[in-house]
Amino acid sequence: MCPRAEFPDAQFELYQTIDFQKPMSDGVSIYLWRIAVNTSLRNLPPRVDINGNRYRPSLPLDLFYAIGVWGRTSLQQQRLLGWIMRTLEDLPILASGVLNHHLPEVDTFRSSETVEFVCEPLNVQDLSTLWDLFKPHVPLFATYVARLVTLDSTVQLVQARDVQTRAFEGIGR
Repeated sequence: MCPRAEFPDAQFELYQTIDFQKPMSDGVSIYLWRIAVNTSLRNLPPRVDINGNRYRPSLPLDLFYAIGVWGRTSLQQQRLLGWIMRTLEDLPILASGVLNHHLPEVDTFRSSETVEFVCEPLNVQDLSTLWDLFKPHVPLFATYVARLVTLDSTVQLVQARDVQTRAFEGIGR
């Protein structure tokens, strides 16, 4: 439910490509259209859980979203998009409490994790790709990236004992 009184019927829905064939009449669609490995944090150290167990490093991802607005009039669409963009600009860093709030698991994001959610304008090629996906109902939309969403590994790293002696048998004969 949208808190603005001028958008009383606005819905917020996660969309997949097929949903653009019959879109909602009033509201905001959130469409994940691209995923990329974040190259600025590619070599992370192993993850250590609260019990001291070590796991393979987390995979840092950037998630690219198209935030579309739907309305009965162009004025309503533009005002709703303006409200969405202003709201996202006011809260660009999403803490774990916000991220976990609507999930069935309460610990998907650790307390120290955050996700940066910022506007990411598109180049002409990416814009054309999205337009083709949305046809025949192309919404008014803005694009955003959620930076540094990490996927944790469940592969535990086994730490071998320290070497006590060296024995080189049969070398140099």
